[in-house]
Amino acid sequence: MNASDLRNKTPDELRDQLKQLKKEAFNLRFQAATSQLENTARIRAVRRDVARVSTILNQKAAEAANTEA
Repeated sequence: MNASDLRNKTPDELRDQLKQLKKEAFNLRFQAATSQLENTARIRAVRRDVARVSTILNQKAAEAANTEA
């Protein structure tokens, strides 16, 4: 997932993607706890994707606040 691709999305699309990523992270943690997880690197990738989406959402919110003020 590229940050440039995320910047082209609307805030609603980003929120939906964030919700999906958090669900995936939960499922991966559950699989890891029950020793069913095969690809352990996926946990790290999802965690970073969550951070990336959150950062871009915050940047968009700051831009919107600056244009309104």
